[in-house]
Amino acid sequence: MIVTRKKSKVMRAKKVLIDTSIWIEYFQNRSRELSKRVDEYLSQSKVFVPRVVIAELIQSSRSKKETSIIERFVEAFNIVDQNEETWIKAGHLSHQLKKDGKCVNLIDCYLAVIAMDNDCQILTLGKQFEAIGGILDIQLLTLET
Repeated sequence: MIVTRKKSKVMRAKKVLIDTSIWIEYFQNRSRELSKRVDEYLSQSKVFVPRVVIAELIQSSRSKKETSIIERFVEAFNIVDQNEETWIKAGHLSHQLKKDGKCVNLIDCYLAVIAMDNDCQILTLGKQFEAIGGILDIQLLTLET
């Protein structure tokens, strides 16, 4: 079941940034429920993807055929991109998390900043976004098993 975790100040976003962890599960067709939900978002043009997620998917592809499928599939996405402050904000976020004793990689901090700046909910399997949610005002959609 998909569960929305939101802070009281956050309004429900209409856009969904889908994390690499979800795409890997989706492309490997491991969960019918997850696939159905992603397909629903795709059909409603609600999927927003930063270029770095596309790069991560290509990086993890197992064949040229898989890479080709990912490259063609990109046409179904709305691409969201950084602004001039995105990496600086991600760096500050990562620094704060480290000071708080939490280790979250910089790419996930970057994705959280992109989502916040573009009013996107984040659909993820990764628990690291919960730590980020303690600092940034983000909405998480997670797949509860």
